Amino acid sequence: MKNCIEEAKLFRAQGQNEMAINLGMYISQNYQSNEGASDLYRLIGKWLAETRSSNSRTILEKYLKPAVSITEDVKTADKKAMGRRCQTHFHLAHYTDALFRSHEERLNSNEWQSAMRLRKHKTVELEALIKRLRSSTKGEKTDYTMKIQELQKQVAMDKEEEKKLQDDRDNFLNLALEGYKHCLVIGDKYDVRVVFRIVSLWFNLSSRKHVVNSMLSTIDEVQSFKFIPLVYQIASRMGSSKDGQGPLNFQFALGSLVKKMAIDHPYHTVLQLLALANGDRIKDKQRSRSSFVVDMDKKHAAENLLNELSSYHGAIIRQMKQMVDIYIKLAEMETKREDTNKRVTLPRDLRNLPVLELVPVVTATISIDCSCQYHEGSFPYFKGLGDSVMIMNGINAPKVVECLGSDGCRYRQLAKSGNDDLRQDAVMEQFFGLVNTFLRNHQDTWRRRLGVRTYKVVPFTPSAGVLEWVNGTLPLGEYLIGSMRNGGAHGRYGIGDWPFFKCREHMANERDKRKAFQEVCRSFRPVMHFFFLERFLHPAEWFEKRLAYTRSVATSSMVGYIVGLGDRHSMNILIDQTTAEVVHIDLGVAFEQGLMLKTPERVPYRLTRDVIDGMGVTGVEGVFRRCCEKTLSVMRTNKEALLTIVEVFIHDPLYKWALSPLKALQRQKEMDVDLDTSLEEPQNEYEGNKDAARALLRVKQKLDGYEDGEMRSIHGQVQQLIQDAIDSERLCQMFPGWGAWL
Repeated sequence: MKNCIEEAKLFRAQGQNEMAINLGMYISQNYQSNEGASDLYRLIGKWLAETRSSNSRTILEKYLKPAVSITEDVKTADKKAMGRRCQTHFHLAHYTDALFRSHEERLNSNEWQSAMRLRKHKTVELEALIKRLRSSTKGEKTDYTMKIQELQKQVAMDKEEEKKLQDDRDNFLNLALEGYKHCLVIGDKYDVRVVFRIVSLWFNLSSRKHVVNSMLSTIDEVQSFKFIPLVYQIASRMGSSKDGQGPLNFQFALGSLVKKMAIDHPYHTVLQLLALANGDRIKDKQRSRSSFVVDMDKKHAAENLLNELSSYHGAIIRQMKQMVDIYIKLAEMETKREDTNKRVTLPRDLRNLPVLELVPVVTATISIDCSCQYHEGSFPYFKGLGDSVMIMNGINAPKVVECLGSDGCRYRQLAKSGNDDLRQDAVMEQFFGLVNTFLRNHQDTWRRRLGVRTYKVVPFTPSAGVLEWVNGTLPLGEYLIGSMRNGGAHGRYGIGDWPFFKCREHMANERDKRKAFQEVCRSFRPVMHFFFLERFLHPAEWFEKRLAYTRSVATSSMVGYIVGLGDRHSMNILIDQTTAEVVHIDLGVAFEQGLMLKTPERVPYRLTRDVIDGMGVTGVEGVFRRCCEKTLSVMRTNKEALLTIVEVFIHDPLYKWALSPLKALQRQKEMDVDLDTSLEEPQNEYEGNKDAARALLRVKQKLDGYEDGEMRSIHGQVQQLIQDAIDSERLCQMFPGWGAWL
């Protein structure tokens, strides 16, 4: 039997779907062995579903449900049997979820809405005819009676169809939720996909009673660590007054999940709750001229939960609050303009700090302990800060500080306070981390070591937080033109070329942008390939690092494009001087907000001449193009989970959605000089939410392959994106401070 199943799989792999399905059906009818029966039924059901060769009732009742029943009857608890059980539950849940979605789409479609209006019209017509029948003459009665009977049949049929569709939809949803729950309880193979999908269903259907009941039983039965990757999203839904009333409503279920996570994994949950509780903690200077929306419901929900948790983790919460206060004080510390790029001694109250042995170093990575036993020594704890900080250049003067860990390491961190909402950076980094998980799980991308370099971002209030300092990196712009924009590699190798300032001036002053851009390109030759010649002297190492650079640029370009990451000027892209990988920082302009800037950003990502020059003689052909295609392919496969992450912005009313015109202007001035003013206009919350929904739709379109309103293959989409990114027509229209020629 096993050989026959393998043969059927081979037919399927070769694209001979009918042969594979027929052979599978023949085996199922002629061999009664229980051992491989569940696999066989599961495979036939999966193949029938994928090829749409049968109706849903047959697939469910004859194949997928029997597959689950057979695995449930096997009482052994060995790894293989549990894996098989998990797999059958997943395939049943995944299929019923797809059926639920198609029913939901149909019930929300324009055609269905039109049919409903027609049905309403028929009902009104029927009532009118019945009224007329009462006052009609004997001769008219027969005529009216026939019409009434005909209409009654139609209305009854329509009602029956609607009821069947709704009942089927609810049934499929219940099967999907139940199957996903079993998947999480039994094994961990599908954890990432299932957790993201199940949370997405909870969020979108929070008003349905049976969904909340399913949520409560899932929270009760599933280990809480499985929800930790979504702790930010889950906590940010707390306190929403829209989520129905009653004792067992969505907010009650959500609160019990966050509480369970916080009790089991305080080091991964309490900081999120403290950030929500600090939702109204905004400096007066920023409060008057900024549009941070304070959601008091959310703030109170977080405070109440923290009070409840104090009986479990009182000491941890107290010490964490102390640490958060220290960092907020540091981030908001007033500095003088002349202190920029200098070391400044910290005030005494920030130097004489208590040792917080229950609080991990905030930017250290703490592994999740499935047994919930975080013993002493399982993380480096906070021992204080270095005596001095480095004041960085920028409107809000961010500070580079060293945190002393109990492991003897000094962790460099960046404390920021200002109008940039670090919550967006935090969720962006989470998105990058999720993409990395999928890239590691796929053979082609794992073999190529594709991934996006991430760093930790920890928001403490809407306007203050801490970022992990990325050691050993250099801004791309600093290498190419120096920190004062008058030297760097272009100064060393571009003998006779125009300096950066002259290029920028020429682009700003000339009316014919295309002609000006061509002149600048002729007078400013790319030099990025010297980075590898200077730093990696051995030929094998030179080749390896150039390859790593190309792969890194390809991956970050595709991921950045999907989330509409803008503001990619040369100081916002770092290059690692050891590995040659690129690191993207300052992720505040995303979801195509770059199009709202005064000078709209028309390119999908930064692929300028210097960036391409670093890739060697083949440029964007070969390695770069292939890695773009592989990355995009993996993201398309996992689009459900990626869209769930993006959905946090719709469910987080604290997030300032659109980039207001004055903030947009300020963003572009930042590319040139420091701007001391920071102006924003308050925004209508409803408008912001509409922007959020539109952004989510655009991400979905990109993952579906829509470009310029047309569906593209992966190859076609990558081709279009490369063309758009290097198109001189688009590049010449970019803001001069972006440095499109660089």
